[in-house]
Amino acid sequence: MDKSTTSTSKPKKRKKLKGGHSSMTRRSMRRWSWLFIGPVFTAFIIGFIWPFAQGIYLSFCGKFNTISNAKFQGFTNYIKAFQDATFGHAFWFTALFAIVSVILINLLAFAAAYALTQGVKGSNLFRTVFFMPNLIGGIVLGYLWSMIFDGILSIYKTTILAKAEYGFWGLIILLLWQQVGYMMIIYIAGLQAVPEDMIEAAKIDGATKTQTLFRVIIPNVMPSITICTFLTLTNGFKLYDQNLALTGGQPFRQTEMLALNISNGYSAVNTRGVAQAKAVIFFILVATLGIAQLVSTRNKEVQQ
Repeated sequence: MDKSTTSTSKPKKRKKLKGGHSSMTRRSMRRWSWLFIGPVFTAFIIGFIWPFAQGIYLSFCGKFNTISNAKFQGFTNYIKAFQDATFGHAFWFTALFAIVSVILINLLAFAAAYALTQGVKGSNLFRTVFFMPNLIGGIVLGYLWSMIFDGILSIYKTTILAKAEYGFWGLIILLLWQQVGYMMIIYIAGLQAVPEDMIEAAKIDGATKTQTLFRVIIPNVMPSITICTFLTLTNGFKLYDQNLALTGGQPFRQTEMLALNISNGYSAVNTRGVAQAKAVIFFILVATLGIAQLVSTRNKEVQQ
């Protein structure tokens, strides 16, 4: 009896020691967590929170060169921003561009990802080639594609800047070429995570490839669809450097998107306050659309 009691008491002591050691570790981590979180949090405040707060303040100010000489004047800038016809045109042009680009980029990226996960020879080479355009900067892409489009349109004795329709579809083609490969990589990761047993069960039940795609694969790829839709939606609204390099808003500011419209407002001291108000409106718009899209698509994700 004595041996049994001593043998059973030893593991209890070890458990207590382990529990005490883990609790001591947690306490020490909490005690020194500020040492690791503090610098990052400070950099976040200095690099994002403080400039963002200053930007909101400047949207209520009139003429200014720096923050020190800005004078508060209320909601005048916001009223002028909503009354600006160029800002309204840029909004609808950007909204149409974002809708078209989101649909086309995600359809082409998913199609490419689905094709490359079906055992195609040289799929790794195709993935690398499709992803490479995303590594090129937007300004370079804009000037590169402007030469390509002008070379093609010169056959018909016109240019990319002749009509707003040319500029619109030129920007669409440019963004497709740049972002389809990047979204394709995300979709490939989602397709490879689909459980094989579910696909095999669908085949055993007699489901066709189309039925398997829409009823098994796509519901399980919804997390990737959520990410890609969010990225393409926000990138479509925030597009700036490609717009600047390809069309510059021409002809007659008809292809000017929101980011470029805001940037052009900083060219004169008199319009900087209005441009800053437009920037705040722009942020609220993109943030609202992004959050709404995330909520709506995440509700459709399959819980595995």
